[in-house]
Amino acid sequence: MKHLKYVIVSFIVLFLLARLLIMVIRLPSYTIKTSGKLYIVSKLSRNVQVFNLFTGKEIAEIPIDVLSHEAITTVDKNSVVLTNYGSANGNVIKVINTKTNELKKTVDLKENIRVNGVTDFPEPNKVAVIDYVRNTLFVLNIETDSIEKEIQTQQKKSHLVVIHPNKPVAYVTNINSGSVSVIDLKLNEVVKIIFCGLGRKGIDITPDGSEIWVTNAKENSITIINTATYEITGTLITGDEPLKLKLSKDGKYCLVANANEGTISVFNQQSKKKIKTIVLHGKTTLLERILYHTPRPVNILIHPNGLYAFVSNSNANKIEIIDMKTFKVVSSIGTGMVPDALAFIE
Repeated sequence: MKHLKYVIVSFIVLFLLARLLIMVIRLPSYTIKTSGKLYIVSKLSRNVQVFNLFTGKEIAEIPIDVLSHEAITTVDKNSVVLTNYGSANGNVIKVINTKTNELKKTVDLKENIRVNGVTDFPEPNKVAVIDYVRNTLFVLNIETDSIEKEIQTQQKKSHLVVIHPNKPVAYVTNINSGSVSVIDLKLNEVVKIIFCGLGRKGIDITPDGSEIWVTNAKENSITIINTATYEITGTLITGDEPLKLKLSKDGKYCLVANANEGTISVFNQQSKKKIKTIVLHGKTTLLERILYHTPRPVNILIHPNGLYAFVSNSNANKIEIIDMKTFKVVSSIGTGMVPDALAFIE
């Protein structure tokens, strides 16, 4: 009997030690210093964490009380704007004051509007948002809380949006239609619909505006589109379930978050070749599966200085930081539950 008790106690002690070791290994470790503040939106925690990238310290935590996974910094850098998604009050926009790191206002869009995608507009205090139920692009003035433009995408399940850096043209991904709507913001109408692959999801545009890159989450691919001719110039194979992608500040590389695979694909923009696959901890070996959470990268933001990429690892409640010279994970930030949207202020 004493021997049995000894075995049980030893097992419990070993189990607790193993759990403690796993907890220690899973702890985030922020070891770099760079400029600016990172705004991290954690969906299930329903808050926004403000992290100082130079000191490595959290400087604010802002409750938003909504499910949100899209955020953008306005062109004047005075606000971070978040769209709601996945709940009854999906017609709500949250605006954070970046000077005070406090919630400035909640904009009620009313009607049957369900906003998801958002991007900064060339004019201060304005953003472009996408209603995925009514399949509409809205231009919203966040000072007057008024909708100044309302343009139908002519497609189904419109999702994300980018605006050309030099022209008044918006590009909207449409998940159910497998397409991109090209919208002239002066004419206020769709001028082209480009059919691509299934599960059309993430989108970004090269710094010079010559190409848009879009992910096909159900086909594990990227479609590359020439913005001058609207022709598809290439299709690249990614990892499993590519959600978001982001082009580097110099336009030389494109990073793709493969959510189900737990990897980041790195493509050369000019050659259109995949040059590296960054594997996040948690899937490579049996030991990693035991020690780490299963990785699920869902979003990417690249620092304006071009030196680092920030990746939301939603399962691990971490932001993984990638060195853009070596394409290696060099640091991490602990977050709330299920981090997703990211925004930056210098």
